[in-house]
Amino acid sequence: MATLYEKLGGKDAVDIAVDKFYQHILNDERINHFFANVDMKKQREHQKAFLTYAFGGSSVYEGKMMREAHKHLVEEMGLNGEHFDAVVENLVKTLKKLGISDELIQEVGAVAAAPEHKSDVLNR
Repeated sequence: MATLYEKLGGKDAVDIAVDKFYQHILNDERINHFFANVDMKKQREHQKAFLTYAFGGSSVYEGKMMREAHKHLVEEMGLNGEHFDAVVENLVKTLKKLGISDELIQEVGAVAAAPEHKSDVLNR
């Protein structure tokens, strides 16, 4: 059975989606301030590696875990559930603009917005 990573189109599709996703994020005034001092090239590479892992394209992820990676954003910048939801909304918007089927978008959403991921990102 194909992984979500394969269904989405593999490496090239994830690369394009992440690049477009961050265009949306950086234009969203609700959340773009979280990226004001971030090396976006490095951020894109981290996100590509994480999504490749999360969607079943790799069995290894060597980046920071979600809780650790977002802890300072919660403590120092007030990252909260509304911000998390805005990120997921931008991900869905990106996938729709790329012509991804609603079925696959639902699968992506189930991974991205899973309660355990939201808890980890928000350090709850």
